[in-house]
Amino acid sequence: MSSEVLYEAIEDFGLIKKEKSKTLFSKIGIVGCGIVGQNFARVASFYGIEVVFIEVSEEKIREAYRNIGKVLDQRIEHWGLTSGEKRAILSRIKGSLDYKDLAGCDFVVEAIRAVDRGGKLKERKAIFKQIEQVVDEDCIIATNSTTIVITELASELVHRERCVSIHFLIASSEAKMVEVVKGLYTSEEAYAKVCKFVQLINRKVIPVEESAGLIAVRMFVVMLNEACEMLMEGISSIEHIDETMRIGFGMRLSPFAMADKMGLDKIVRWMDNIYNEFGDVRYKPSPYIKRLVRAKQLGEVTGKGFYEYDEEGNRIVQTDAKC
Repeated sequence: MSSEVLYEAIEDFGLIKKEKSKTLFSKIGIVGCGIVGQNFARVASFYGIEVVFIEVSEEKIREAYRNIGKVLDQRIEHWGLTSGEKRAILSRIKGSLDYKDLAGCDFVVEAIRAVDRGGKLKERKAIFKQIEQVVDEDCIIATNSTTIVITELASELVHRERCVSIHFLIASSEAKMVEVVKGLYTSEEAYAKVCKFVQLINRKVIPVEESAGLIAVRMFVVMLNEACEMLMEGISSIEHIDETMRIGFGMRLSPFAMADKMGLDKIVRWMDNIYNEFGDVRYKPSPYIKRLVRAKQLGEVTGKGFYEYDEEGNRIVQTDAKC
């Protein structure tokens, strides 16, 4: 007489069945890990959130890790971080070439580098569609673009109501604020979740109505254009115009220094997009900025813009013989 062995899952005999609960914003994704993406990843990871970022090559992934590590090393040097905390932060950040690794994210931010409005609008729309194919229906999809409105980007998605626009400032990576924008399709639930995330990373929510340039960029480009106008009129030097705003108005980063940090080519694209949207000459890029961009003097990234910089990105201070 043969005996048959039966195998049954022990879980079926449990007295209480519970689904494993998932903490909101336990994992976020970033598409494009340039300066914006790196700051975003570093800050989110600092607050215990798992981060996966998507890049186009292994070289770009390694570059992102190196740059994040450099910023963390600077924090250690200034007693703002320990070596153990640095290791913990980096352990929560993963780079990938595959969009499938975004599966399980609660929040995905598109932060690719812009080139021109037409080409990048199509590319961003394609990225949104790729994200939607791999994430759950309740995952928030956002863009960090300031001059392309979220309604336009989300218009071809199936679940357009979960799309939001945010602006995570890069000129001052520790700026304690994030602009949050609701599009025409954005649901109240999705908007509230994004606001909760911003608070979770210890930033102030700045609500903004959908508009090209939002608050920060629109105000900044007008100020920079006026600074360039005074420079071309010979009213004062780059250094003294900056000092007036930094010392006189308490700006942590003054106009020309801030522009160099952001990248002059990026600023020209911002200005062109806002000018095309509103048609106001205030937003048209100054000839002085365009001249620097044509000469590939883009700011810190190239070692020269309004100011000159060494290999470590530190500004080379010129001695003023007149004063």
